[in-house]
Amino acid sequence: MNKDRLFGKTLKEMQAIVKKLELPGFTAGQITDWLYKKKISHIDEMTNLSKSAREILNASYVLGLESSQKVQSSTDGTKKYLFNSSSEKFIETAFIPDKDRHTVCVSTQVGCKMGCLFCMTGKQGFQGNLTAGEIVNQVRSIDEWESVSNIVYMGMGEPLDNLDEVLKSLEIFTSDWGLAMSPRRITVSTIGITPSLVEFLEKSNAHLAVSLHSPFDHERKMLMPIQQVYPIDEVLKEIRSWDFGRQRRVSFEYIMFKDLNDTQRHIDELAKILNGIRCRINLIRFHPIPDTPLDSSSDETIASFKDQLNAKGIITTIRASRGEDIYAACGLLSTKKQMEK
Repeated sequence: MNKDRLFGKTLKEMQAIVKKLELPGFTAGQITDWLYKKKISHIDEMTNLSKSAREILNASYVLGLESSQKVQSSTDGTKKYLFNSSSEKFIETAFIPDKDRHTVCVSTQVGCKMGCLFCMTGKQGFQGNLTAGEIVNQVRSIDEWESVSNIVYMGMGEPLDNLDEVLKSLEIFTSDWGLAMSPRRITVSTIGITPSLVEFLEKSNAHLAVSLHSPFDHERKMLMPIQQVYPIDEVLKEIRSWDFGRQRRVSFEYIMFKDLNDTQRHIDELAKILNGIRCRINLIRFHPIPDTPLDSSSDETIASFKDQLNAKGIITTIRASRGEDIYAACGLLSTKKQMEK
């Protein structure tokens, strides 16, 4: 008998479970408290539940936490965790410490179907969606989980292509009965799937990061095939129509490619298409992956690009590269591990 996992259930789902098992209603809150706020490894450790309640739970459920299969540590403090998914494929999670800010970068899919030219995960192809439990487990099952201050959905996969489970994981991360994190400390990245973007904005208060990488249609199509289905002008139109308030942030990710998207005309066009949007641009050095024709812009070019965008009134920063010595670029470690199987 394959037992279902408790970890990854919402309070509402847990209430349905205890009702079905004819347990007292308050048991649901006790269970979620154990799952998301305390360090346990088995249902029997839920000591404020009666022995009979634990026996009933054990008959049909397992706790559902999964330990990492491998951990690599970088000289800069970054750690890359490798987890096994329910489909017996590997996913990656990065822990990135920076002074008083400890960020976890989570994956949402095994592989990816979007096929971006610069992405190693896309070269794996799409192998399945992660459940909400598998997403939250990436935070809860790392050694540093109690010190985590921020979460970014920027690992393997396209979050808005697995929207239901992503929204459910966000509910677990931010609810009082869950990990009780502020949604202002969570950022969800997307390449821009417009219908899912609308639903995400409606149902979540987390920050939004959009992978842009070129303001020009033909270049973005070459880099990101999704441009043919959901062009960036449609994505920007939707963003312009949304009231984000003063606390919710919109940012644009921009990987810098030598002689492709790092010229003056790109600076001018970015300033044009983002005019009127309260946002920031994060410039990212490209770290080459196998079998790609792309190369990174020089540090001097990236610095000049940043300065010129800032001069045009667009807040622009350069994202520090982390964990380069441990295959920190998404997909490199899991691809290597899967090739060993």
